Amino acid sequence: MTVVLMGAGAVAVFVGWIVVSAGRGSVWIVMGVVLGALCTASLATRRVVASGRLSVGTATAAGLGAGLALYGATVAFVVVVRRWPVFERHVAEVYDQRKGLSLPLALLLAAGVVAPSEEVFWRGLFQGRAGQAFGSGAGFAVAWAVYIAANAGSASLPILAAAVVSGGVWGGLALWTHGVLAGIWCHTLWTALMLAWPPPRSASRST
Repeated sequence: MTVVLMGAGAVAVFVGWIVVSAGRGSVWIVMGVVLGALCTASLATRRVVASGRLSVGTATAAGLGAGLALYGATVAFVVVVRRWPVFERHVAEVYDQRKGLSLPLALLLAAGVVAPSEEVFWRGLFQGRAGQAFGSGAGFAVAWAVYIAANAGSASLPILAAAVVSGGVWGGLALWTHGVLAGIWCHTLWTALMLAWPPPRSASRST
């Protein structure tokens, strides 16, 4: 049953991104519904562990520190890569999804629903179950690869880049801590900062 949920969930995320990329729904609303449902189903399996290796306080501190570092690295990367017109257009399209949503509502949906729900499903259920089947290292690699493939449905360069880099960080936190708590804090803080203080345009593009 868990394997069915994993497969169906990955397909649902891929389809959700196709819906968003086709302009038929806001990324935070569509993915909030999809991932919120997957989070609920994942928790119902009782296979999701908060933090198996670290205390709650240590996992929280590690997650928040990783979130700040990831935000800084992401901003630096985006400022440089925005010099590529195609990437700049894709970044603008991501932030255009917020049109019609106030910042508090966007933060609630993105950082309060989508980010923690992703961690519960992908790193809590998917990576955890894959780790049991193939070993922790291979389970991390399998979950990371499927996560990237599912996010490829967005047809968005910044979303795909985030899946590759940030997905590796969140998966690495789950691998290290044997739980999802550090990843939830990292993902939530990173998402909130990316929304509240998005990367500025590169100097060559803003002049």
